[in-house]
Amino acid sequence: MRITGIQVGRLSLPLAHPFKTALRTVDRLEDVVVRVTGENGLEGYGEAPPTAVITGDTTGSILCAIQDFIAPAILGMDLMDLPAVMEKLQGCMVHNTTPKAAVDMALYDLWAKSQGKPLYQLLGNARQSFETDITISVNPTGEMVKDSLEALSKGFTTLKIKVGKEGTADVQRIAAIRQAVGPNVKLRVDANQGWTAEQSVAIIKTMEDKGLDIELVEQPVPALDVAGLKFVTGEVDTPILADEAVFSPLDAANLIAIHAADYINIKLMKTGGIWNALKICDLAKRHNVKCMIGCMLESQVSVAAAAHLCAGQEVIAMADLDGPSLCACEPFPGGPIFNGPTISMSGDPGIGVQFSTEWK
Repeated sequence: MRITGIQVGRLSLPLAHPFKTALRTVDRLEDVVVRVTGENGLEGYGEAPPTAVITGDTTGSILCAIQDFIAPAILGMDLMDLPAVMEKLQGCMVHNTTPKAAVDMALYDLWAKSQGKPLYQLLGNARQSFETDITISVNPTGEMVKDSLEALSKGFTTLKIKVGKEGTADVQRIAAIRQAVGPNVKLRVDANQGWTAEQSVAIIKTMEDKGLDIELVEQPVPALDVAGLKFVTGEVDTPILADEAVFSPLDAANLIAIHAADYINIKLMKTGGIWNALKICDLAKRHNVKCMIGCMLESQVSVAAAAHLCAGQEVIAMADLDGPSLCACEPFPGGPIFNGPTISMSGDPGIGVQFSTEWK
């Protein structure tokens, strides 16, 4: 099946509440969407959120990459030779992982549709449903406690707490949330690169001494400070999850080799899509390293692709796929079913999301 068309469009969705981390504040999704068409008339869809502060990709760079580099490189190729198409996609330009991810997932969507199967069944078929956490944005402590209790009222039992702006004051935030939600709720702490290595050790040990029972701490130090990440991992008992420090399979291999982190957070927008994410999964399996599947601020279009990867790969033991739950509007029809904390796979072919927009 030849690839006959690649088009881009725009997606704009309001968030239910402003999304705040140590790196940015966002009020709505403003993403690029991709449609890939095969010669049989089937279509596949993907999504690219501009997240310059993490990936370096802006709306302009995403559009340029897809229209001027990626589309000319793969148009006319036979999608049934998936490895050749994916290697061409990944090799047509350096970096630009977000536009590559959008096209990658659209290609996988089309590839699975052409076989009449849900994508997750072709990626390993590990499970049919799983639980996701939900993000609690960094805010004044009282507001974070309120948001945490609201999340519990919606059925969530795992909270991902954003911190990283105020150093040791973050401990008080976490302590207040733990007191409010009780001992049975899992708390994941995400500093978004907001601490130094020394701060990280001090803060995490303080949380340990207070008995706050943190499941993991995500990316406490700047992404390029691999030595600092390794130092933190070796000094604390709480598991450390590498996020921004891992974009590629090579990044994952290097971190695993020196045990710079306990777990790896896979995000399609960092890996350039499912193709490279599967390589990271293979590495993690060989070294018995658990993975999380995460997302940027994305709609159901691309979060559904990540859900298929999670459902297909047993090594992905944790999910942070709350993007659709953070949006103020109803999800798109088709594909995985997002019901509060539970994500259930459907029998829809491909990724399954039914999506329409104005295409350029």
